[in-house]
Amino acid sequence: MFAPRQKKEKIKLKKGAWRRSFRIFPYLKPHAFKFGVGLLFLILSSLTSMVFPGMAGKLVDVSNSPESNSGGGFLNLDNINSVAGILFVVFALNALFSFIKIYIFSDVTERVLAKLRQDTYNHLIRLPMNFYSQQRVGELNSRLSSDITTLQETLTTVLGELIRQVIIIVVGISLLVFYSWKLTLIMLASVPVVVVIAVFFGRFIKKLSKTTQDKISESNVIAEETFTGISNVKAFANEFFETTRYKNSTDSIRKVAMKGAIWRGGFASFIIFALFGSIVLVIWQGVLLKEAGEIEIGELFSFLLYSVFVGASFGGTADLFARLQKAVGSTEHLFDLMDETPEPLTIDDSPSVLSEFKGAIEFNNITFHYPTRTNVTVLKSVSFSTNPGETVAIVGPSGAGKSTLVSLLLRYYEPVSGEIKFDGINANQYELSSLRNQMAIVPQEVILFGGTIKENIAYGKTGATDEEIKAAAEKANALQFIEGFPDGFNTVVGERGIQLSGGQRQRIAIARAVLKDPKILILDEATSSLDSESERLVQDALDKLMANRTSIVIAHRLSTIRKANKILVLADGAIKEEGTHEELMLIDEGLYKNLNSLQTDLQ
Repeated sequence: MFAPRQKKEKIKLKKGAWRRSFRIFPYLKPHAFKFGVGLLFLILSSLTSMVFPGMAGKLVDVSNSPESNSGGGFLNLDNINSVAGILFVVFALNALFSFIKIYIFSDVTERVLAKLRQDTYNHLIRLPMNFYSQQRVGELNSRLSSDITTLQETLTTVLGELIRQVIIIVVGISLLVFYSWKLTLIMLASVPVVVVIAVFFGRFIKKLSKTTQDKISESNVIAEETFTGISNVKAFANEFFETTRYKNSTDSIRKVAMKGAIWRGGFASFIIFALFGSIVLVIWQGVLLKEAGEIEIGELFSFLLYSVFVGASFGGTADLFARLQKAVGSTEHLFDLMDETPEPLTIDDSPSVLSEFKGAIEFNNITFHYPTRTNVTVLKSVSFSTNPGETVAIVGPSGAGKSTLVSLLLRYYEPVSGEIKFDGINANQYELSSLRNQMAIVPQEVILFGGTIKENIAYGKTGATDEEIKAAAEKANALQFIEGFPDGFNTVVGERGIQLSGGQRQRIAIARAVLKDPKILILDEATSSLDSESERLVQDALDKLMANRTSIVIAHRLSTIRKANKILVLADGAIKEEGTHEELMLIDEGLYKNLNSLQTDLQ
C-alpha cells in the first residue's frame, strides 16, 4: 500500500553521465576568472604544504650538526633558527592561501548554485501538466534540495580537495625520487594493487551511495504527503500506519547506508594496511641505506614524511572520487529535469494583453486520451460552440470527461485529434500565457497559498492596489468575514488555507477571479461541497462574476445551472444531449431528465 513509484533513474549512472555532467561548466563560465584565482591559491596552498617535509628533514640535519647555531643570516639553512623561521613563514603563507582559496571557492559555488536553483525552478514551473501527473512533489523538492546540496559540497570542498591530492601525489613522488629512487620503488610497489582494488570498491560504493540518495528521496515523499494530508491522517486515525510507513522507509535507508559503511570501512582498512605496511618497509630499507651511507638521516626523515603525505593522498582520493561520482549522479538528475520539454510560455512581469479577445469557444471533433493511458479514450469526437458572454454548463456522471474538457480548454494538454478555437482562431496560434491570462478558474477544491488573504486575492492580479483588492472581495461576498478577522486582509490563511472554512476559501478564490477580470470563466463544481448558507453566498458571488463573460460551468447540483444558455450532457466521453434546461427536460428517458429527477427525489 502506497508503495514508492518506480523511478526512471537506475542505480547505475547512465552511459555518458560524466560527459553530460560537464553541462555544469556553463554556470561556472561567468566566474571563470575568479575560479581561476581560486585554483591558483589552491595550487599555492598545496605547494607550500609540500615544503614542510623537506624543511623538517633539514631541521633534523642541522640539529645534528656542530655548526647548527652558527651565524650566517636568516636564510642560512645550516642555522637551526633560520630553518625554524622559514617553517613558520611557510605555515603562515599556507594559512593565508587556504583562507583565500576557501573564500573564493565558496563565493563562486554559491553564485553558481543560486543560478542553478533559479534555472531549475524556472524550468520546472514551465513544464506541462503531463509532467506533474507523473511526478511526486517530494521527489521534485529532493531534486532542488539534496541534489544541489551535493553539488555544493562538491564545488566547495571535494573538487578542490581532489585537485590538492593530485598535486601532492605528483609533487610528492617527484621529491621521493629526488631523495632516493630505490626507496621510491619500494614505496610505490603496492600502488597498482591499491588502484585496482580502489576501482572495484569505488564502483560498488557509488551504487550504494546513489541507492541511499534515492531512498532518502522516497522518505521525503512520505513525509511530504503525510504533512500535506495531515487532516486525512488524523480523520482516519492512521498515525500508526504513517509512522510505520516512515519507519520502514528510514530503516531501509539505514540498511543501505550501513552496507555502504561496511564497504567503505573495508576499503579504509585495506588502505591502512597496504600503505602503512609499505611505510614500515621503507623505514627498514631506509635504515639499511643510511648505514650504507647512501642517504642522510634528515633526508630519510623527509622521505618518510613525504611518503605519509603521498600515502594519505592516495587513501583520500578513493573517497573523494566516490563523492565526485555522487555529484555526477546529482547533476544527471538535475539535467534530466532540464531536458524535459517545457510549455511554450512567455514569462515576464507584464504579459501581453489580447485587447480584441471576446471569449467565443469552439470544440471541433476533439478526441483525447492522457499520455500515460493511451489505451483509454477520455473524450470522443466532442464538438460544441459558445458565443461570447454565454454560459455553457457541463453535466454528467463521474468519469464522463468533464474535468478533462476543462483541462483542454486551459491547454494543460493538447488534443489527440480535432481543434479548439477561440474567437474563430486555432488555440495553438495564441501565445499560451496570453491565452491563459484571459481565463480564470474557481475549482471545487480551492488551494490557497500559505500567506495572507490579501496576497491570495492579489494572485489574480499581482500588481493590484489595496482598493482593487477590497472591491474584488466585496463583489465576492467575502469582505464581511475578512473584516471580521482581527488582522483583516493581513490574516494568514495557513497551509493550503486551512485556517478558513470551505465557503470562505471559495469566496477568496472568486475574489481572485474577479480581480483578474477574465473573458472566460471556468467553474469546476464550485459549490458542490458547501453547506446551504455558504452555497447561497458563493452562488450569489458567482452570478455577479459570470455576468457579461463566457462561462464554462461543471455542475453537480443541476439546480444551479437552469439559467445556462446551453447544457452539455457528457457520458462515456461523448456529448449525449445538448440544449437548454427546458429543452432537455422534454426528452423522454433523457439522461439529463433522469439526473434531474434523481436529485429532486433526494432533496
